[in-house]
Amino acid sequence: MSNAESSDTHFLNSFSVVLGLLIFVAICIFAFARWMGHIQTDEQMSQTTTRAAVQANVEPFAREAIAGQDNSALAVTAAATTAAPAADVPKTGKEAFEKVCSSCHGLGLNGAPKAGDLAAWAPRIAKGKATLYQHALHGFNLMPARGGTNWPDATVRAAVDYMVSLAH
Repeated sequence: MSNAESSDTHFLNSFSVVLGLLIFVAICIFAFARWMGHIQTDEQMSQTTTRAAVQANVEPFAREAIAGQDNSALAVTAAATTAAPAADVPKTGKEAFEKVCSSCHGLGLNGAPKAGDLAAWAPRIAKGKATLYQHALHGFNLMPARGGTNWPDATVRAAVDYMVSLAH
């Protein structure tokens, strides 16, 4: 074995040991961070005000049935929120978009086309407004029916019209 081959072998052995140690340290840091995050989450969720805030944020979407799960609790939640006070219904499509739709369509979450993105909206607009209204009113892919609200058809259609207008 020549001196160059010995040097290469020594380098590879040293490199492998250093790389192994770095991977081990990274795994330890990751495990520690997950453990700390879990402890903090448990402490935060034990506070009743936090639980109430989380429930209030999730409530509009908690009514969606998920295949294979017991939906009896979801039906009770849906029945409890069927009547929307008139003050909660937006007056314009823009207000509806800003109040609910922007949470997904503002950032493009869950495959939702971003508001104002003509490339994302063009194929949808080409299917016609009737299809867009149908998807908005009855749900489509990950989008819940009426965006998880109980707004009247006219309000949901106004929100769709507003988002379509942003794409032009």
